[in-house]
Amino acid sequence: MRNSENLFNIRGQTAVVTGGSGVLCGEMARGLGQAGANVVVMARNQEKIRKVVDEIEELGGTAIGISADVLDEEGLYKARETILDRFGQIDILVNGAGGNRPGATTGTEQSFFDLNFSDVRAVFDLNFLGTFLPSQIFGSVMAERGRGVIINISSASSFHPMTRVVSYSAAKAAINNFTEWLAVYMAQEHSPEIRVNAIAPGFFIAEQNYDLLVNPDGGYTERGNKILANTPMGRFGEPDDLVGTLLWLVSDAARFVTGSVICVDGGFNAYSGV
Repeated sequence: MRNSENLFNIRGQTAVVTGGSGVLCGEMARGLGQAGANVVVMARNQEKIRKVVDEIEELGGTAIGISADVLDEEGLYKARETILDRFGQIDILVNGAGGNRPGATTGTEQSFFDLNFSDVRAVFDLNFLGTFLPSQIFGSVMAERGRGVIINISSASSFHPMTRVVSYSAAKAAINNFTEWLAVYMAQEHSPEIRVNAIAPGFFIAEQNYDLLVNPDGGYTERGNKILANTPMGRFGEPDDLVGTLLWLVSDAARFVTGSVICVDGGFNAYSGV
């Protein structure tokens, strides 16, 4: 029997968090830092990166920031060199970069037939290829070493596509499929000690969706109320609601878990609406 005190121990491991300056992944990065991991906060905005790095260090953790685009292959290879020079290894990859664009979103003034194709492609590329490419470049280090954990970020919309966000929903559905594919590939072709899973957050209020969910007076919009009506726990998620699931999945506590998509959604995916 394993010592339960060490099940969740990730102290000294190196964790790369793409999109690490955002509301949700910034909280994940802080959670990893508090747990003792060496955290690499990767995003594009240097000022936001610095803020998360400073917060991790204030909590007693170790962190560095790297400005890189998850769709820039050359930039990711350079980032990998920097990380290996500093920490010598990559144990954990959290593929958190993602988002949506107004031009890829339907509404009263923009039908499906009016969607801007370049925006649709950009959203799909960011959410899917922005997970695929870091998994190749950082995952190769894990393959050579024979151990590591990759965590992809899916969405409640991957199971039941939300209205309006066609490209985002399709890309997140692709993340689920890719998670399963990569889990099998890594285990069979490289090492069963390389695990690949995904977290599918439900609805969290963040900068990107604030106006869709919250009215100027602070009350919820019609869309916000519909979401709450279909969330059995009756609330939106808080960023730190994701940390426990993340720490479980990246630790030995989940050493027999791979190819899974874990919902953290207050019961949204389980609710039939009746």
